[in-house]
Amino acid sequence: MEVVVRNGDSLWHYSQMFHINLQLINDSNRNVDHNNLSEGQRVRIPGFTAQDYQIRPGDTLWSIGQRRSLPLEAITLVNPNLDEKNLNVGQTIKVPTRITWRLVDSGQSYDYFKLMNDIKRLLEVYPFMQIPVIGKTVLGKKIPEIVIGTGEKRVHYNGSFHANEWITTSIIMTFLNDYLLALTNHNLIRGLPMFPLYQQSILSIVPMVNPDGVDLVLHGPPEIENWNKRVVDFNKGSTDFTDWKANIRGVDLNDQFPARWELEKARNQTEPGPRDFVGEKPLSEPEAMAMAKLIKKRDFVRVLAFHTQGEVIYWGFENLEPPESEDIVKEFSRVSGYEPIKTIESYAGCKDWFIQDWKRPGFTIELGRGINPLPLSQFDEIYQKSLGIFLAGLYM
Repeated sequence: MEVVVRNGDSLWHYSQMFHINLQLINDSNRNVDHNNLSEGQRVRIPGFTAQDYQIRPGDTLWSIGQRRSLPLEAITLVNPNLDEKNLNVGQTIKVPTRITWRLVDSGQSYDYFKLMNDIKRLLEVYPFMQIPVIGKTVLGKKIPEIVIGTGEKRVHYNGSFHANEWITTSIIMTFLNDYLLALTNHNLIRGLPMFPLYQQSILSIVPMVNPDGVDLVLHGPPEIENWNKRVVDFNKGSTDFTDWKANIRGVDLNDQFPARWELEKARNQTEPGPRDFVGEKPLSEPEAMAMAKLIKKRDFVRVLAFHTQGEVIYWGFENLEPPESEDIVKEFSRVSGYEPIKTIESYAGCKDWFIQDWKRPGFTIELGRGINPLPLSQFDEIYQKSLGIFLAGLYM
C-alpha cells in the first residue's frame, strides 16, 4: 500500500500509526531518503492493502477508522484529496486494510504461472522482499530468487529441482507467506517471534529450479516448434509425463554438479529421458548453472534442498561435512520427526557440491511419503511436519 507524505511526516510516524516495525518500512522504501521525506512523495507501507469502501449513511472517517482499528489520519494518507467533512453516501474511498490471510495459492497444482503470480501478489504487499532473477531455463523462463532479511547469516532454500516434485514449491511458498504474515502482524510461529530471525539472517529462496519440467509434468509437451515432438521422443513415445523428473532437455538437474559427477554418469542413463541422465558434462544445463552461480555469489552458511519423498534428511557427503552439520540435522529431526541419514550412494547433487566445495552444512530434505508426484491430500501434513525445519534453518 502506498501513502502520500504530508508535511512533517516520517517513516517512524508511519511505523507507529500502522503498527509495523520501522525496519520493515525502511526496507520497503530502499530508494527513499528516510530522513528527508518530501510532501506529496509516495512511500510504501508493508502488510497493508488499500481496499475500496463505499460510504454508508452515518459514516465518518473517524468511525470507519475505528472499525479497522486505525486512526483517522491513516485513511487520509491514502485519500490525499478527500474532503473528510463532505462525504457522500455511495462515494468510494480507499481504506487501509491489514493483510491477515495467506495470498499464496497453495493446496492445488502449482505450476510456473501460479508461482510468478503469487510472487507478484506477495511483492505488492511485502515490498521489503527482493526478487532478483538468477537465470533462465532452456525455454527462456526467468528463474526467480526471493530474498528476505537484513542479517549477516545467509541461508538458502530451494525446491522443484525435480519436475514431478513440484509440491515442494507450494510448500516453500506457503512457509514464505506465513513468515511474511508473522513479520507484519507480530505473530509467533511455533512460539517463536519472526522479527529476530529477519534481523539475524538473509533468507534466499529459489522456489522452482526447474520451471520447464514442472510445466511439462502438469500440462504436457510445450506448444513450441520442435520441442513438442522432442520431449515425447525422450519419453519413449508416451505423452504421459507424470513421472518426469528432468528438465525439458531430459537432464536430471540434481545430477549436474561437479561432485563425483563421473561416478553418477557411469551408473546412470546414457541418453536424455525422464530421469537419471546426468548430461554431457557438469553444469551443462542453464538451470543448474544458474544455481551454481547463485551459490558462488551469495556465500551461504547452509543450503537446504527440498525434494520428495521419504521423510528423511540427507546431511553428509564423502565425510566432508563440518561437525555442526550433525547438530543441525538433529534439530531438524527433532522438530519434524524426519529420519537423519548421513549419506547414501549418490553423487553430483547440489548439496553434495556445496558440502564438497565449501565444507559447510548442506541438506537434502525428502518431504512426505509415497510415490511422486505426491498427492495434494498430503499437503497439510507435509507442511506441518516440515515447518519446524524451515524455522530451524533460520535460528540454528
